[in-house]
Amino acid sequence: MSLLEIRDLSVAVDGSPILKNINLNIGKGETHVLMGPNGAGKSTLGNALMGNPAYEITGGSIYFNGLDIKDESADKRAKAGMFMSFQNPLEVPGITVSSFIRNAIMQKTGEKIKFSEYRKELAANMEILNYDASYKDRDLNVGFSGGEKKKAEILQLLMLKPKFAILDETDSGLDVDAVRTVSAGIEEYQKNEDGALLIITHSTKILESLHVDFTHVLVKGEIVADGDASLVAEINENGFEKYI
Repeated sequence: MSLLEIRDLSVAVDGSPILKNINLNIGKGETHVLMGPNGAGKSTLGNALMGNPAYEITGGSIYFNGLDIKDESADKRAKAGMFMSFQNPLEVPGITVSSFIRNAIMQKTGEKIKFSEYRKELAANMEILNYDASYKDRDLNVGFSGGEKKKAEILQLLMLKPKFAILDETDSGLDVDAVRTVSAGIEEYQKNEDGALLIITHSTKILESLHVDFTHVLVKGEIVADGDASLVAEINENGFEKYI
């Protein structure tokens, strides 16, 4: 049984159809890449999967762990083990990085966390991301550079350990060093054999050091090609012209 099964999913935004009859199956431990030109509907799919109410599901179903979650709220999907990082992470004044992540873990598990163990694990994951330890005590994303915001999201990924993570344009606007650091964090998550990934991108920079099982090409709201990691290399060399 697939961890995530998307059946004939159609999505509209403000009444305008964006996605048309999307079918996708993602198993435990698999890494899928969704590529396509700007405006193809890639982020729409991520938001629809995560339950963003601005994205109206007009047809089809979404099954997660065998349960139909199409009508579930975003917070219930998160508690069930879904996670999404965003192109432009929001600033959250008044809540530190450490407090935000700790509260998120307790909301997900419904259990209290031993503070000493939590701080130890947080420090270890920040070291993986080459993340200045002082950031844990700063308000989430407030005054952060683009790279530091993306590190904060990957830090959440490592700490929350979701069953399924959607990474939406995580490499957007990052320099080479920042992409390398974020990739290291994603590689660390991939060590969890049950954790599945959907990496949404129009670039291939972040994929260079990652294991990829399946690649899908989205154009004008429809998946027009499927393949393995070799499809990433082909797109890197030739672009999306043949699919448009």
